[in-house]
Amino acid sequence: MAAAEKAQRYEAFVSDVLQRDLRRVQEQRDAVLEQQAQVLQLRSALARLQDAPAPLHTQVDLGCNFFVSAEVPDPRRVFVALGFGFFAELTLPEALRHLERRNSLLQRLSDSLTRDGAKIRAHIRLVLEVTPPPYLATPLSPASPAPNSAPPSRACGSCRGCRSPPS
Repeated sequence: MAAAEKAQRYEAFVSDVLQRDLRRVQEQRDAVLEQQAQVLQLRSALARLQDAPAPLHTQVDLGCNFFVSAEVPDPRRVFVALGFGFFAELTLPEALRHLERRNSLLQRLSDSLTRDGAKIRAHIRLVLEVTPPPYLATPLSPASPAPNSAPPSRACGSCRGCRSPPS
């Protein structure tokens, strides 16, 4: 198999598989971070609700900035969405504990997705480092140097052409 063909296969693998996986992981991580922000916002609202007087007077947004006045006779119990359409009636301390557990779960999930993204980026970098540049993938004639070839590196950096180890 020719080197140019291998390089094309590696580039196709990077663009078709690894880039797609990286995008998917980043989207999942963004969704988890959004949920985590909602949990933190709800936790601060519940903390403020603990200090509220017994008959709570508030305004509720019905949509399109249309507000109506509402009165909550007992703000010590709230309904918390558990997921899949299920709700639980919890006291404020129970709801705060539930939100702490949910926040720690979301944090672990976010950390896992961050690690997965880092692994995928490392795989992309590895594949791109292993594949030869396109100008080296084609065989060269012995007399012609590689285009854009860099000059030989100087070990000591003080003179031209010196191959001695740095002092």
